[in-house]
Amino acid sequence: MRHVPPPAEELALLDRELAQLDARRAQLLNRRSWLLSVLHAPAAQQPFPVPAAPARQAFGPPARPAAPAHGTQNVLLVLGGLLLAVAAIAFTLFSWGEMGIAGRSAVLAAVTACAMAAPAVLLGRGLPSTAEAVAVLALVLTVLDAIALHEVAAPGTNGLAFTAVASAVLTVLWVLYGLVLGRLRTPLPAAVVAGQLPLVFTAWAAGASATGFGWALLVTAAADVLAARWGRGPGVRVTACVVAWLTGLISMALGLGLSVSADGPLAAAAPAALLLGGAGVALFGVWRAPRELAVPGGFVAGSAAVAAVGGVLGAGLPWQWAVVAYLVCGAALAAVPRLPVPRPVVWGVTGASVAVVAAATLWASPVPAVVLLGPSSLTIDVWAGAPEGIRGALGLSVPWSYSSPVVLALAAGLAAALHVRWPQALREKGGRAAAGAVASVLGWCAALALLGVADVPFPVALGAELLLVAALLAFAARRGTGALAVTWLVCAMAGAMSVGLLGLAAEPATHVVCATLVVMFGAGAARSRVPVVRSVLACGCVLWAVAAACATGASLGWSAPHAAPLVLVVTAATVLFGARSRVPVVSVPVECAGAFAALVAVCLSLTDAPFLALVLGLSGVLATASALRPERRRVAGWTAAGLFVAATWVRLAASGVTDPEAYTLPVSVAAFVVGHLRRHRDPAVSSWVAYGPALSMTLVPSLFVAWGDPHWLRPLLLGLSTLVITLAGARLRLQAPLVLGGSVLALDGLHELAPHVVQVFDALPRWAPPALAGLLLLAVGATYEQRLRDARRVRESFGRMR
Repeated sequence: MRHVPPPAEELALLDRELAQLDARRAQLLNRRSWLLSVLHAPAAQQPFPVPAAPARQAFGPPARPAAPAHGTQNVLLVLGGLLLAVAAIAFTLFSWGEMGIAGRSAVLAAVTACAMAAPAVLLGRGLPSTAEAVAVLALVLTVLDAIALHEVAAPGTNGLAFTAVASAVLTVLWVLYGLVLGRLRTPLPAAVVAGQLPLVFTAWAAGASATGFGWALLVTAAADVLAARWGRGPGVRVTACVVAWLTGLISMALGLGLSVSADGPLAAAAPAALLLGGAGVALFGVWRAPRELAVPGGFVAGSAAVAAVGGVLGAGLPWQWAVVAYLVCGAALAAVPRLPVPRPVVWGVTGASVAVVAAATLWASPVPAVVLLGPSSLTIDVWAGAPEGIRGALGLSVPWSYSSPVVLALAAGLAAALHVRWPQALREKGGRAAAGAVASVLGWCAALALLGVADVPFPVALGAELLLVAALLAFAARRGTGALAVTWLVCAMAGAMSVGLLGLAAEPATHVVCATLVVMFGAGAARSRVPVVRSVLACGCVLWAVAAACATGASLGWSAPHAAPLVLVVTAATVLFGARSRVPVVSVPVECAGAFAALVAVCLSLTDAPFLALVLGLSGVLATASALRPERRRVAGWTAAGLFVAATWVRLAASGVTDPEAYTLPVSVAAFVVGHLRRHRDPAVSSWVAYGPALSMTLVPSLFVAWGDPHWLRPLLLGLSTLVITLAGARLRLQAPLVLGGSVLALDGLHELAPHVVQVFDALPRWAPPALAGLLLLAVGATYEQRLRDARRVRESFGRMR
């Protein structure tokens, strides 16, 4: 309904709008005067000077930037160096055997000496790029010299041992060469790469164990860390940093594998020492490093320390208790922020602690998940009888690890400690609240896991879960707002759903659980002072009241349609609550929940037409009661009218009435008179409100009957009457008569013409319908713009109707 203010209020509104228009007109006149003064001012006083055009060249085409010569030069030098290296390798592999020992040694020595000496001359002549390319060739030749030396001078020696010695010698040689010719950028990074081989090949040649390989990699990584911290030039430091990460991670991966597979504390001691050494190297390397390196370095160090100590403590234990050992070590890392450690390293170590705790929690999560979600299987066989223990009511089964509650409880305690005393070295930014929320969820999961692991009796499980829900609701109602309140509220809703499904195992348990949940949610809603929390709890109370009503009807032996009016009692309670409540944030969700209850009642009564008509009528009465309130009148009024009309149709169909007009026409006439009087009193009332219920009350049932009527009289009368209604709606510019009358007229005509249309289409050839459709599309496409304008005009004309 459109609101028309009283004359005094409307006059005040008009005065305010006229005053605003006068003020705006004065502002525009002032701006116009200023613009006129600017236009008539001298050119020298223009407030916005015109920028001068850029000068153009007098002769010739525009100058082009010089091509980057250094890029082309570098490409040529790289290609030349590669070709020389390939030539040297080919010479060594294919032409070596054609020369004697003296010739071979002389050629390689001469070429290598010239290649190593040439960069010094080239640097002196100011050709650094050429010197760099020749230096790369010289390094490749030194490698070929080492291969040739093994083949000629020591062919019977162990290849692994010779490779270790040769790589060490080459590393020292390249370091000295890079230090002597300091302007070259390749030898020192190449020496760092070559330095990764001596210790690894030495361990391989000595037949070392996996632990020996780990220590060889770790010592190499330590040397790389030293080079990364004190090396000359960014190339050396970057290369050393990359290879340090690579070798260090491989070493600690070996240590982790050995620690996990150890069968006792003594066997786990050696991998633990390797892991602790890796943690020390990582901390030393990132102690003063930038944040981008310090955070992952701290994470690696913390993870290695946990793996070392946890591997020793958990060695020889079953895996379910070894997880507890790792969790305790991960929790111990939470004390690092209180030590004098650089802050980025603290962030990394804390991340390692969180990762370890999260992994242990994830390992223990299947047990509470089964306890929470397992009762959903009871919906298949409701009230089959209460089992002895809680596991009998769960459709899913998992390995019931006795350490799961312990792991979850320890993780919850750590999160609670962080919530109570957040370390100053860590950024808060919601971290304290997140820790409290995580502690609440993990504590709740630990309690659920304890119920499942202990396989407590069924009544004890019901009582314990109801107590958990009550505690969570009390905390949420008391806390009010914040992350903790939201967490408790979500956990309470999930726990209530789980215990409600668990109660389906036995009939008394269902009634006790539903009644208890209704009381708890209602008490929480009454106690809370936060409107949003109150609305959520009140809606939960309504939903559990619906469940209690359905359970009551089933206990009384009523069928679903007979129990539907009992569900409407909950809707009536929400209507009364909405009428008495003065908080829209609470009343609107509660009334929506009541509407959902009414929808449930309608769904329950779908199989019985008389009860469906009764439920629709009662729902219409409740909607009418809501429509008595001005703020609900528009929505509830339409809903009530639709429900009453639907109830009438269903009742007529259920009674087997073949001539519904005898019942609907008097009601339509009365409703039409009432609507006409309403519209005469208030011309702004829409035709849908005034005439829509009256017209649909008779036209729709008559249309349904006419579609099944084999005679011609009823469709003819219906068509004539709808034609008159349609013409009247078009003449009086009323939407409801035009739309309803035209729609029913079109459907009635389609029903009468359908047999003849079918005959026509049967007589036509197969290609005729597609051809006609194509012609229609072509015609519409050719006049698309005109049709679009016609559609706009029709829409505008229809929008101007009442």
